[in-house]
Amino acid sequence: DITIHRRDNSAMMIIHAYMNGEFVNSYWADGLIIATPTGSTAYSLSCGGPIILPSAQNFVITPVAPHNLNVRPIIVPDDVELTFEVEARSTKFLVTCDSRTETVDRSVKITINKSKFNINLIRLNNETFLTTLRNKLLWGIDTRNY
Repeated sequence: DITIHRRDNSAMMIIHAYMNGEFVNSYWADGLIIATPTGSTAYSLSCGGPIILPSAQNFVITPVAPHNLNVRPIIVPDDVELTFEVEARSTKFLVTCDSRTETVDRSVKITINKSKFNINLIRLNNETFLTTLRNKLLWGIDTRNY
């Protein structure tokens, strides 16, 4: 996943999102997460984003601590170009991609699109994605019994 996040304890930022050049929304928040299906079970999930099955061809855009309660995560197809512009009091913001963080000037536009290259992931113990989710998230288990 990729995150756009405010720096230090700076004030909330406004992130303007566009899909294929069309305005989507202005997010008043501490940041924004753009995740693939694989990344949807990480930071995006902890910020209220949905779980996306690995076979789905989507991105999810999840706000981090949004100021407006009516702003929710949105799932978009992965064949679009996403563009983000930041408006903030601070002149710099943070962009994190796969645990690498860079400080970026607020005048920079961030463009995200799906790579033409695929990566194969290893599945251990012949467990399916849903089996892993059930085990890790304790789906269907009454935790009062533990």
